Amino acid sequence: MVDTVFASSVFFQLSIAGNSLGAFHTCDGLGAQIEVEQFTEGGNNEFTWQLPSRITWSNVTMTRPVTSDSGKILTWFNEIMRQATRKDGEIVALAPDLSPIVRWQVLGIVPIRWQGPTFDPGQSKVAVETLEFAHEGIQAS
Repeated sequence: MVDTVFASSVFFQLSIAGNSLGAFHTCDGLGAQIEVEQFTEGGNNEFTWQLPSRITWSNVTMTRPVTSDSGKILTWFNEIMRQATRKDGEIVALAPDLSPIVRWQVLGIVPIRWQGPTFDPGQSKVAVETLEFAHEGIQAS
């Protein structure tokens, strides 16, 4: 079966510890990189061993127009300022008919940046907010 949903028609639902932070239009940074250490074995001149060592997870950045859910992000930031605890969450990619396409469990989330909208009456742009968070790993569910 071929999946016919294109990236331009997808949006993302974010929840932290079971609490929905709402829908986002973009999600960037779902990725990881594994560091590799090279090991040269004595007497073996044909190749060098490539040994995986440490994994580095990219920060995730999500953006959306300002909505009634925008206050939920600041509530979460304020909770973190009172007690810095990492919480697990979930990102769900949704099709236009709200059916889930894929789910990612995100482990140990901590917010690191929120950028609110710029309001300029001289420009007719949509007010957009950006959320960036670090985490300890992603699992497909």
